[in-house]
Amino acid sequence: MLYWLLYLKLFPFFHPFRIFRYLTFRTAFASLTALMIALFIGPYVIQKLREFQIGQFIREDGPQSHLKKTGTPTMGGVLICIAILLPTVLWSDPSNLLVWIAVFATLAFGAIGFADDYIKVVKRRSLGLTARAKILWQILAAVGVAAALAILSQFRLFATQLTVPFIKSWRPDLLWHWPTTVPHLGFLAFLPFVAFVAFVLVGSTNAVNLTDGLDGLAIGCTIIAAGALTVLTYVSGNVVFSDYLELQHMPKVAELTIFGGSMVGASIGFLWYNAHPAEIFMGDVGSLALGGAIGTVAIIIRQELLLPFIGGVFIIEALSVMLQVGSYKLRNGKRIFKMAPIHHHFEQLGWSESKIIVRFWISALVFALFALTTLKLR
Repeated sequence: MLYWLLYLKLFPFFHPFRIFRYLTFRTAFASLTALMIALFIGPYVIQKLREFQIGQFIREDGPQSHLKKTGTPTMGGVLICIAILLPTVLWSDPSNLLVWIAVFATLAFGAIGFADDYIKVVKRRSLGLTARAKILWQILAAVGVAAALAILSQFRLFATQLTVPFIKSWRPDLLWHWPTTVPHLGFLAFLPFVAFVAFVLVGSTNAVNLTDGLDGLAIGCTIIAAGALTVLTYVSGNVVFSDYLELQHMPKVAELTIFGGSMVGASIGFLWYNAHPAEIFMGDVGSLALGGAIGTVAIIIRQELLLPFIGGVFIIEALSVMLQVGSYKLRNGKRIFKMAPIHHHFEQLGWSESKIIVRFWISALVFALFALTTLKLR
């Protein structure tokens, strides 16, 4: 809204407001605004969560060292969502529909997490939404995102061609092309795209959710992944950089740089209170919202295939759970890891929580840097 007011409306009367046209300026201030919001309202949110007795429930079958965390305020993802969405609305161009799709995805997946947390914490149940219900709602939210992007693609506001790492000449289109003799089947052309978007979003939300098991682990990895996505978004929207790197030039995605910057700032602010020993946990409302935001940005800038590198730690955490469950079912109760997700395996090996967190952050940084280097290794 500040962009609309100060640049679009007041710039003709006060020319120094031209600075608000620059994307880098608005992204920097969006990041700072998100950081300040998280830092300043964080203590208030923590206090209110304590007053309402919204504390974390620790399962007895988890690491015994975590039992002391019982009662720590949770559902701090509400703070993250506010700190991301408010600066995005303030500093971005309100006419850019791609920004609103990212906002919708964050709110939709955050709402699913909020419902799950509410049932567990407020209703005092050990389990929130059933696994089937949670996945169903996530698929519905993902289909909503896919439908919006599919509509925009018909107006040439969004490209459905994938960007394939290491290969610059092959960009497969996710739309089926039906013969003109069967126009009534036209809506089926979007099925591969919708299915792919649903797979990416459901996967990314649950991967971040599974990583959120140690103080600051998930939010630290989110800072790194969101930073890498912010760089990729800016490059994809800039005609000079996209041409130099031989990427699809998508001018409309440039405004998403502000959303990415807000995510980085909000995550840093939340880490201030979530660092070990944590004063607040993000809960599912935070992890699902962040996973949805990361996945949506990757989809919009057509870098879904880079997502396993951008969020490498998230993927490893999710795979460790899948391997553990598969091994248990197929090998008559035999497990691969001492405990899953894999960060708990290292706890059982005797690693301190702080050491695990920092080493996973380092791993996340290595993955993100590798993802950025693929821009030239093509």
